Amino acid sequence: MTPLRVMMVHNAYREWGGEDGVVSAELALLRNRGHEVIELRRNNLETDAMSGTRLAVQTLWSGATHAQASELLRQHRPDVVHVHNTFALISPSLYWACAAQGVPVVQTLHNFRLACPQAMFLRDGKVCESCIGKTPWPALVHACYRGSRTQTAVMFAMLGMHQVMGTFEKKITRYIALTQFSRAKFIAAGLPADRLVVKPNFVVAPAPATSHSSEPSQRARNGLLHVGRLSPEKGTAVLAEAWRHCDQLSLRVAGVGSAAQALSALKGVSMLGQLSASEVRAEMGRACALVLPSIIFENFPLTLVEAYASGLPVIASRIGALAELVEDGVTGLLFNPGDAKDLADRMQWAASHPAEMALMGAHARTRYEQRYTPEINYLQLMAIYRSAIEEEQERAVHA
Repeated sequence: MTPLRVMMVHNAYREWGGEDGVVSAELALLRNRGHEVIELRRNNLETDAMSGTRLAVQTLWSGATHAQASELLRQHRPDVVHVHNTFALISPSLYWACAAQGVPVVQTLHNFRLACPQAMFLRDGKVCESCIGKTPWPALVHACYRGSRTQTAVMFAMLGMHQVMGTFEKKITRYIALTQFSRAKFIAAGLPADRLVVKPNFVVAPAPATSHSSEPSQRARNGLLHVGRLSPEKGTAVLAEAWRHCDQLSLRVAGVGSAAQALSALKGVSMLGQLSASEVRAEMGRACALVLPSIIFENFPLTLVEAYASGLPVIASRIGALAELVEDGVTGLLFNPGDAKDLADRMQWAASHPAEMALMGAHARTRYEQRYTPEINYLQLMAIYRSAIEEEQERAVHA
């Protein structure tokens, strides 16, 4: 396969998260296979030195990004530009710089910001889809972004301005949605269906310690595991309430966050704090199930595919993409979102049926090998890049 020259663009958030991990993994994936990658990066820690007015202007249209991107494009002549995040400092001005030089743009949709100013479809602790497919006035009325009407107004203006300018409709060659569920939401929000393709995230994982055949693994696994940010939208309160019905079980919690206290005082709960990637893998190798009790539309949690790679079944909320990614009774168990009693029942069942959970773990590892390996993801990514390049070449011929 002929190597490509790719420009990778990412505006990192203040704290390292799943998006940053995906960017690092895709950079390594491309470079390890001989592709040249040029990077354009910003970090939102830079906003500490900015006034509110300057930051608002940057969010709407960054002249500095337009100039920097234009120079990088002229200097390196990439075959394709792959964008992960432009908020808040890179801004959508990037897309216009690429279009001016005829370079196709592939945009990965890690969150729902193009359909929801708050990016999570969440308001007052519940799923909210009031802004889908329309001017996002409800978000402005309810101050959905960080509880600030001023900051929400900036998001409102950014989305509205670039919808009017046709940025999202005309300047992006391909969108990557992480699941079919997410793709459907973005189509409902108005993104062009013919430009939306599905490519999941992936993780690099070693071969399992024991082979997964038709027989369940007999390695010792016990206890439940929760990994991730401990915050309301991740269902921490639901998990804490469910655990009050599970006093004979053990739960290990890897992560930090504002809602940690809800779990820390409960019997049978061990708070592990923030763990390294290798430490998380070790925990996944000894647990009987990973618990994902989110109350929001998760896009594609890396912890889920990490669990599958470890042969670990997942107990997850039957909501959004989680209901698509977890096959109930095959790769894990689903429960009604926000229903603590239903979650408690699933956790108790898992703890009392080790053979069945081991078989689900074997199926989870098989699912990883079939869908979420670097090798499979690389072929998918190359197909998307080449499709975008061919479309831009065709457009140039008929321009």
